[in-house]
Amino acid sequence: MGLQWGLAIGLLCAQIAFAADTPAAGSNKPTGTSNIIPSAGQAQLWNGNGDVSATGACAADIKAFCKDVSSGEGRVAACLTKRIRAQKQGNVVGRKVGAKCLEDLSKFKMDRATNINKDVPLARACKDDVMKNCKDVSDATNPGSVSTCLRDKKSKLSATCKTEVFRVQQEATEDWKMDTKLYSACKDDVTNLCKDVEAGDGRELECLASKRIQVSWECQNQMFKAEKETGADLRLSVRLFNKCLTDYQKFCKDVEPGNMQAQECLEDNMDESGFSADCKEELEATIAKRVSDFRLDTAMRDSCESDLKNTCGTTLEEMDNDDKVKRTALNCLQQYKEELKSEKCKSEVHRRMQRAARDIRFDEVLANACYDDRAKFCNDVQPGSARVIRCLQDHRNSLAQKCAAALFDHEVRMAEDIDFKYPMKKSCAWEMNSFCKNVPHGHARVIRCLEEHLDHSDMSKECKDEVVRDMNRMATDYRLNWRLNHACEADINKMCANVCSSQPGQVCGGLVLQCLQEKQDNITSQACQDEVFYYELMEVTDFRNDVILAEACRNDVEQYCKDVEPGEGRVHACLRFNRDKLTEACRNEEMKLAAIEYRDIRLRPKLNKLCSEEKAVYCKDVKPGKARVIKCLMENMAQPNFGEECKEELQAREDVMKTDYRYDIGVFTNCANDVDTYCKDAKTKLRGNALVLKCLVENFKQLADSCQSEMSRAVRLALWDYKPGAAFTQDCDSDVETQCPRGARSKSGAVFTIGVVGRCLSKTLVEGKSLAPKCRELVLAAAPKDARAYFEYPESTNAIVQKINDMQRAAGLESVLVDPYARNGSTVTVTGWVALACIISLIIVIIGGSFMIYKRFVGADKPHTLHVKMGDA
Repeated sequence: MGLQWGLAIGLLCAQIAFAADTPAAGSNKPTGTSNIIPSAGQAQLWNGNGDVSATGACAADIKAFCKDVSSGEGRVAACLTKRIRAQKQGNVVGRKVGAKCLEDLSKFKMDRATNINKDVPLARACKDDVMKNCKDVSDATNPGSVSTCLRDKKSKLSATCKTEVFRVQQEATEDWKMDTKLYSACKDDVTNLCKDVEAGDGRELECLASKRIQVSWECQNQMFKAEKETGADLRLSVRLFNKCLTDYQKFCKDVEPGNMQAQECLEDNMDESGFSADCKEELEATIAKRVSDFRLDTAMRDSCESDLKNTCGTTLEEMDNDDKVKRTALNCLQQYKEELKSEKCKSEVHRRMQRAARDIRFDEVLANACYDDRAKFCNDVQPGSARVIRCLQDHRNSLAQKCAAALFDHEVRMAEDIDFKYPMKKSCAWEMNSFCKNVPHGHARVIRCLEEHLDHSDMSKECKDEVVRDMNRMATDYRLNWRLNHACEADINKMCANVCSSQPGQVCGGLVLQCLQEKQDNITSQACQDEVFYYELMEVTDFRNDVILAEACRNDVEQYCKDVEPGEGRVHACLRFNRDKLTEACRNEEMKLAAIEYRDIRLRPKLNKLCSEEKAVYCKDVKPGKARVIKCLMENMAQPNFGEECKEELQAREDVMKTDYRYDIGVFTNCANDVDTYCKDAKTKLRGNALVLKCLVENFKQLADSCQSEMSRAVRLALWDYKPGAAFTQDCDSDVETQCPRGARSKSGAVFTIGVVGRCLSKTLVEGKSLAPKCRELVLAAAPKDARAYFEYPESTNAIVQKINDMQRAAGLESVLVDPYARNGSTVTVTGWVALACIISLIIVIIGGSFMIYKRFVGADKPHTLHVKMGDA
């Protein structure tokens, strides 16, 4: 009896199962049910088996294309769908799926989308995922909600579930009516606004997007969700997929679609040769849409959610609800890119900045701020390849303040990486591969590498022009020089904080850079010192890299040097050649730069090259900077093996130093306060006339010790390398003519041998001979500090004798040690015990000398060699 009941129950179950898969004959009404996922609600299966009817409108097409496919669970529908896709791609010939079958297939899919249990493969694959992620959602009360939930949480799904969800998404992108919620929200809008639009391939949604202002709020919300879904996978974006399939196969065939990977690969190859214009146009439109609505940037949202919270103190929800919060957060990610924890987030931020650098449409702030100026100045310029941005840069001086500020901020953000300087990167592709192949991107390292190879013979003109342009622009504001800005941040805040506002959009010109140069000796960071020095190299090479000088000398360059090609210091040389003709402002700026050059031999390429051997021999341990190497070379000029070319260049440099105190870094630095105190008037009349130097000599006794020391050295060098008629030493010309013998020169009128005049005038002063008052001041200033006090007396040696005589008088001794009145001239007469001591000393010297001569004569002190034999001992 039990066995009979078991067979009966089994037979009943079999009949129920068969009923679920088999429709009633000649009927399209769903007769079977499905409840694979109970929480979604039980559902009636289309045609009783969850598939297109094999006997209805599609019978002929099924027989033609799917005769070997068993009906049920959407298998026939999948076969027909595959055929339809092939038709659209033009990959089939002959018979096509009929219109009535297309209509029947559409009805089936629309019904299936309302409840996950009607889509048997989807329900089976995602049963566990629904329990984990969407158990509180029901299609019975809210049709299509379980499928929507799964799509929203796709990243958390199992692999088999993801595959089926993707199929559902693909069908929805091909026909928007397959998305139950989208269809329900937008069907009336399509009827009212897009009734004349041909159905299919997303055309209805495109129509609604073009009339978004008129579209109902609920429809807009569902459209946004659909855009967000399709944006993450190339295969789900019908237009993009159709236009970019060939490019994808050509450039990205090894990249798996999904998670924005395929789109990002296409973006990276947009400018490659052979990339289609249609794909590029569609891709740019897609990026622009994603930039304008951060909610569509799924890759960045997924990668940066944690960093947004931890680094920038905000959430995705807050960004979606407040546009100002969104802009602030995105700027935060860019500003603190190096501090982000997630490498994926860093990569996405980098990519976003790259997009903004090549197309103004991808920089929302810049695009909005410059909307009117773009229409005014760049209306005919096609977007892309940084063309519009370059156009705005070329019209910088004519832009509205709002646009100019936004453009400056854009340039500051893009200063960090060659990847953000699209025109340079494109023009220098070969050079980057040749000269900078192993240089990592970021921190302006590749940019610096290109700058260092600027004079390489293999660098193309296109690349050189872009690098020079970038250097010229960089010199206009320290924040555009990424390396200097970051290396000197602390020093700028400490020494130059009030020179210029650091507010976004506020341009500083060259004020902060000039401040750093003027306070260079106070810079504490070695990295900052290195960057300031590099900037000075830029200045001496190209006058345009000194924005203050370039502005002051604009008319002078046009008048005297317009045919001189900038670079390698040529314009500076031209301006200095015409120094006496320059405007006061230009002359002062050029002299300031020349003074900076005299601080470091590396800033004088010609001098550095000519004196390379002398540097290695005499100054190898001298650290560059503060004119130390130049000072060392000048002190060794009289060495017998010192090169003539180096000597001539140093003398030319010294000639300039003797005309303007600013060129002597020691005097300029240590005498700054004394110049302001004693020589304020002379300071305003600097024209290469040594007025300040002469003034300092006149006030020598009142100068600070450090200034006295530097001035003594400067005067000593000037007299050491004396030239008749020189502004600084011309007060000694008559004394040199009368006191210094002609033998000091090879012939009348020739240049004196180095050091001869200095020794001659010193001797004249020591011997108590008469010198012109101003020449005497020069010689006294040049004298060493310990001897200078005695040289104040008319006769230097007699002054010493006088001091001793004063001492012996104070001791009650009269002419015991010396007799200051015994003779005139420069000799000293000694008396008494001092005379006796002198005689005894002389006798000792004579006896000792005789003994040494005797030893040498008898051979007692002859050298000998000791030979030692080495053996096995």
